[in-house]
Amino acid sequence: MTQPTLIRREGAHLRTALDLANRSVPVLPLRAGKVPFGNCPACRDNACGGRPNMKTPGPCTCPRPCHAWAAATTDPATLTGRPWATAWAQAQAVAYHPGGAGLTVVDLDDTDAVAWAHRTLPATRIVLTTRGEHWIYRGVMQSANGVRPGVDVKSAMQYARWLGPGTGTMTVLPDVVRGLVVKEETNSPRGGLVSSPPDRAAWDHRVATGCRHTERYVRTGLERGLALVRARRESGAGSQVFGVAQFIAKQHADCPGPCGLDILGQQLITTAVSVGVPEPYAARAVTNGLAGAA
Repeated sequence: MTQPTLIRREGAHLRTALDLANRSVPVLPLRAGKVPFGNCPACRDNACGGRPNMKTPGPCTCPRPCHAWAAATTDPATLTGRPWATAWAQAQAVAYHPGGAGLTVVDLDDTDAVAWAHRTLPATRIVLTTRGEHWIYRGVMQSANGVRPGVDVKSAMQYARWLGPGTGTMTVLPDVVRGLVVKEETNSPRGGLVSSPPDRAAWDHRVATGCRHTERYVRTGLERGLALVRARRESGAGSQVFGVAQFIAKQHADCPGPCGLDILGQQLITTAVSVGVPEPYAARAVTNGLAGAA
């Protein structure tokens, strides 16, 4: 590669970074392989006391690009300063910190994942990638990889490659995306269950003296939700039970109460356990789902 070409590429990446920084989007350079630059000499080999993997939240204060996503900045002086010059000269791309910009990126890595998103997720800003799409929402959440086949969630303590502004109107981070990151540990049906489904009480109108819905309405909604959980026998039942619990809570948000949501939640837990979700994780998903609509 000729020197003029290298300078043009370096200048283009830096101009992109400065433009994003001017719009309050924290940015950083990526090296070959589209990964962050290695830690600076002071932090190499874990000398900084555990920050290379950024398990502890907080900004990076190293003069060079360091600590991956935590190096992302909106400061023009840092971006154009001498300590970052070598990194820009070697940069292959620009990345940004979605959480630092108040955003969440749903990274869809193949055509099956893209098809799932179009069936399941609310429309929002979409950016085309080499193998799939980035769906970008307004709002910050925990990041997690492999929340379902071909799907990563990038927000807090993560970076995403900048691939352009995309198309479509950006919308608010939906509950269905937050539900993907509910921690779950399921067993394959072929391997047996951690425990048998716990025995739970059944819901009826006697436990819902303040509910504004008919018993038939509540039972129909519950059965539909339970069917959704049973359909996720192979994977994702914990995330699904969170979403169902949150939907049920929203249905009853305007009731004077009590509505017996704890018993509905117990039936959700029973069904989740029956398809391989350990009871502690199922219980936590239901608790979080019922509380999430408050």
